[in-house]
Amino acid sequence: MKLNAWRKKSFSVFPALNGFVLSVAALTCLLPVVNLLAVSLSGNAAATSGAVGLLPVDFTLDSYAMVIGNKDFWQAFLISVQRVFLAIIITTVMTTMVAYPLSQVSRKFKSRTFYAWFLFTPMLIQGGLIPWYFTLSSLGLVNSIWAFVIPGAVPVFNCFLLSNYIRQLPPALTEAAQIDGAGHTRVLVQIILPLCKPVLATLTLFTFVGNWNEWFQGLILMDTPSKYPLQTYLQVLNRDASSLLGGLTANIQQYINASSRSIKAAQIFVAIIPVAAVYPFLQKYFVKGIVIGSVKG
Repeated sequence: MKLNAWRKKSFSVFPALNGFVLSVAALTCLLPVVNLLAVSLSGNAAATSGAVGLLPVDFTLDSYAMVIGNKDFWQAFLISVQRVFLAIIITTVMTTMVAYPLSQVSRKFKSRTFYAWFLFTPMLIQGGLIPWYFTLSSLGLVNSIWAFVIPGAVPVFNCFLLSNYIRQLPPALTEAAQIDGAGHTRVLVQIILPLCKPVLATLTLFTFVGNWNEWFQGLILMDTPSKYPLQTYLQVLNRDASSLLGGLTANIQQYINASSRSIKAAQIFVAIIPVAAVYPFLQKYFVKGIVIGSVKG
């Protein structure tokens, strides 16, 4: 009886403790964003002196007015939008084409195990940055938007996640369609993919966030700052704007010299908005997609 009472007490304490820990984690992620917004809405003097907490000081929208008038910022923003759009389409198509054969049983696709290990090996062993760069250069992809999209068109983790999800679907669905004369393409497009909305939404979120937040590739693959995606533009601007962006127009150069912490915070906050706007629409699929796709074998 005492053991049962102890178990009931422990189970009643766990939700409260779990809620407390998750609330602290959520605040840890949220408070820096709130501070960033407050800094972006504060006057230059308050932002520079570090006097801004969670509420703006000397409220002003001047920083956002400068961001709106900054053509280079919006050019980098559009490059990132183009990159994400192309990456989502190409990655989804390529991942589906790889994952569907890998989801078949060995008696239907005898080389499945070989190809699975063939794809898994690059996750453990990589050639390095220099061979990767020379490969892209020899293919003529450097200084092109395709340099951001083509190398990551087949993310192996996404392929395994999608193939495992397809594998847990009832085999009777595809078998009945094949008996009625449907080929693999029709089965995939009309039966499999409509049932894979949770995992496809999860993979779309992975692709979106990964490509939107990536900045290093733009720094080494683009010859001119005018071709930088948004995160590369912000990274360079915040680290060493005067020296690394010396080739920009006089208008932007003047903006860099006149910039303050509040203007940089405004740019970063605007860059956060697309991810924050997309995530709520995909969040309901996220847990189901990643859990089922990762544990079913």
